[in-house]
Amino acid sequence: MPLFQYKGRNQRGEAVRGHLEAVSPDAVAAQLMNSGVIPIDIGVAQVREDVFAGLKARLAASTRITLTDLSLFSRQMYTLIKAGVPIMQALRGLRDSTQNPALAKVIISVGESLDTGLDLTSALRRHPQVFSPLYVNMVQVGETTGSLQEVFLQLAIYLEREKDTRDRIKSATRYPMFVVAAIFIAIFIINLFVIPTFAKVYAGFKIELPMATQILIASSNFTVAYWPVILMTIITAVFALRYYVRTPEGRYRWHKMKLDIPVVGKVIYKATLGRFARALAVMMKSGVPLVQGMTVISRAVDNDYISDRIVQMRDGVERGETIARTAAATGMFPSLVIQMIAVGEDTGSVDELMFNVAEYYEREVDYDITNLSTALQPILIVFLSIMVFILALGVFLPMWDLAQVARKG
Repeated sequence: MPLFQYKGRNQRGEAVRGHLEAVSPDAVAAQLMNSGVIPIDIGVAQVREDVFAGLKARLAASTRITLTDLSLFSRQMYTLIKAGVPIMQALRGLRDSTQNPALAKVIISVGESLDTGLDLTSALRRHPQVFSPLYVNMVQVGETTGSLQEVFLQLAIYLEREKDTRDRIKSATRYPMFVVAAIFIAIFIINLFVIPTFAKVYAGFKIELPMATQILIASSNFTVAYWPVILMTIITAVFALRYYVRTPEGRYRWHKMKLDIPVVGKVIYKATLGRFARALAVMMKSGVPLVQGMTVISRAVDNDYISDRIVQMRDGVERGETIARTAAATGMFPSLVIQMIAVGEDTGSVDELMFNVAEYYEREVDYDITNLSTALQPILIVFLSIMVFILALGVFLPMWDLAQVARKG
């Protein structure tokens, strides 16, 4: 459809302008009138070929909007709304002050949507790649109840904690992943360059090699002869795995498998449950109905396996069961947490108890992350020791045999 540019005035008499896609100028006028904007001028948008502008737009589109950007945006919106600044003026100020061009573009689009008469919730919902269902639903509740500033504050706190948890997990797992990758690269290089040199030396002695050495030499010969095939197989397997993980079945299996990884899986599981508990507490405190809140969080929890368990809890609550009973049926929470939830239901303070559950898991995650490197080091040392032992056995056993023969001679 062609792109039209328009000028008009909204219900407050303010001048507005923007762009809309439609089949004709009449369709643009009808769309503007339905949104409360009186059109003054409508024309086909002139698209100019500007290499620099196109490059700048591509760079802006490729810039990622991080959790830090969203938490800062939420906290600034809270501060400006609390100070009595109108939303349109607040968005203009944030658009000019943000350092992320992609976020600035989104803010401009949100402002244009508000100019056409949409509410803030509908404007944010047009950018699902930036604002999650959790974010949009909480803003909707804030607009409905008149507590938008408190909602933005809760969102800022939630996003900051989410960012901190993810960064701590990445930091704790970065070193073990680097060590494992370095070990496999070293093995590949040894097979490709080091063992062939020893094999030539042993071939000149014309002696029977130990089984361990024969296996190493056979592995090295295979690597030298077929290393392009091996490399292409690895690359193909990586891309095939990434494609499979993006399918619904593959994504579910991968998310479930992540939780079963020794040592690390336990940390990921607790961190995900902590995010679920805090998100649910924030939504309930903001006035979102329990069933709706669970539905939104099940889509935004970023783990399909746990998402299924949350849906089970939601279905149980819809049938009239208590949260504690549905939580126990999923097997997600320990008995201590279930007891806390039951007390919250009895006292009418489920949101506060869910905050306590979130803090419980966050403390557990902090402790586990602090000790994660210590727990992984013995596993890495044992793995590395086995690899070194196998290589040393295969390389030095023939030398030992030669030394024994020389002594007898």
